[in-house]
Amino acid sequence: MAEDPLHHDIAAHHDKVLIVDFGSQVTQLIARRVREAGVYCEIAPYQKAEAAFAALKPKAVIFSGGPASVLEEGSPRAPQSIFEAGVPILGICYGEQLLAAQLGGEVQGGHDGEYGRAEVEAIAESPLFDGVWEQGRHTVWMSHGDRVTKLPPGFQSIGHSPNAPVCVIADEARRFYGLQFHPEVHHTPEGPQLISNFVHKIAGLKSDWTMHAFRAEAVKAIRAQVGQGRVLCALSGGVDSSVAALLIHEAIGDRLTCVFVDHGMLRQGEAEQVVSLFRGHYNIPLVHVDASETFLKALDGVQEPEEKRKIIGKLFIDVFDAEAKKIAADGRGAPEFLAQGTLYPDVIESVSFQGGPSVTIKSHHNVGGLPARMKMKLVEPLRELFKDEVRALGRELGLPEIFVGRHPFPGPGLAIRLPGGVTAEKLAILRKADAIYLDEIRKAGLYDKIWQAFAVLLPVKSVGVMGDGRTYDFVCALRAVTSTDGMTADFFHFDMNFLGRAATRIINEVRGINRVVYDVTSKPPGTIEWE
Repeated sequence: MAEDPLHHDIAAHHDKVLIVDFGSQVTQLIARRVREAGVYCEIAPYQKAEAAFAALKPKAVIFSGGPASVLEEGSPRAPQSIFEAGVPILGICYGEQLLAAQLGGEVQGGHDGEYGRAEVEAIAESPLFDGVWEQGRHTVWMSHGDRVTKLPPGFQSIGHSPNAPVCVIADEARRFYGLQFHPEVHHTPEGPQLISNFVHKIAGLKSDWTMHAFRAEAVKAIRAQVGQGRVLCALSGGVDSSVAALLIHEAIGDRLTCVFVDHGMLRQGEAEQVVSLFRGHYNIPLVHVDASETFLKALDGVQEPEEKRKIIGKLFIDVFDAEAKKIAADGRGAPEFLAQGTLYPDVIESVSFQGGPSVTIKSHHNVGGLPARMKMKLVEPLRELFKDEVRALGRELGLPEIFVGRHPFPGPGLAIRLPGGVTAEKLAILRKADAIYLDEIRKAGLYDKIWQAFAVLLPVKSVGVMGDGRTYDFVCALRAVTSTDGMTADFFHFDMNFLGRAATRIINEVRGINRVVYDVTSKPPGTIEWE
């Protein structure tokens, strides 16, 4: 993990948990459950766990699941020093098997696997179960082939399932625990309470990780890092850059200048909203660059989505760099710092377990990075936060809900919701159809129940009859997905009356569309964008 002064200043004030990542695709969910319990935590790949433990000085450790088998030669292992540190340890799935294998127990393969929902019964009292699992069977989510068959010295079995006789294990004296199931996923309804019991009742950690506390600590850290310097912020209008801008402005006032590059691929009314809020309401110094014609010209004839992203990304940097040079010549001195809305999942991905399914870089949000020629230091005040925490911080800062709760929007904007070539005419058609769709979603009270909803203008035309005339116009696809983590997604189950209203409005009000379809594709781990 890169050195960062803000990171060290903020993390130093809290009780901490280290999560050792063995490659599970849901490791981030463990961290979110710990954060939801009010406890600060960080993730480190197992190869860097010893150094991360020494640097973080956590008061508890959690071992994640993973795709490997502890029976395989060369499979991931935990540093012995963590077992000897005297801190509580919770092993999940592969993590439980690791506890058994490294501490003198046995793990065997060759049994029937256990995947999906299962029933676990608590068979002994434990602070892990306190107030959660006193009696009866409880639904959990399993995903394992191997299983523990012999307990390590000092452990006892405190829970079992029909297919995993040693399903929950505990060494109460050393405060080591193992769960064969995944408490972090929403398919284990009482999982968050089990994790809360581990961090609070077993490890004794304080619930001192709140956005109210973070706000004060971050403002202090920004001031310490920036001093009397100036900061540039690339403002997109999305929740990440908006919250970063407000937080930095609270810390240093008018020594922050926001640059809003309008590439012409935004949704209807977004550019006006951004300028009105940040320049008009918050009185934050804002440079609005309307470069829509420049971007449109550069995209002329480009069909391939990844090529669109690269063109938009490179041009965005060029436009931003040109504005930075103008700002540097305004007589107040050149900005020394560049603010970025980097979030904790971005940090995790950059240092993640190599080769595991958790390494997924979502390029649909990327519009470029910091060019070396700009020679500016980074200010990343949100790099400790998950997306839901950023939204909570936005509310803490008073950011209007229309910005805080906005659905994710890719950096290249509508350009990648136009499969095929991008033209001003097609952008205008899509922008209007998308606005109608979102308006109907809001009117139905569904916006906050949906992770992401948008319209796509397909690169095909359909023959239709409207009134007494024939039409040959575009087909519009509507997409809406639900998600708890942004990695997996399922289509939202609209009723047909809603879809009928939305489709009728789009066809009647948007010239250039004569057919509307609804996409019911679900997405496995990875991007949840159209492409």
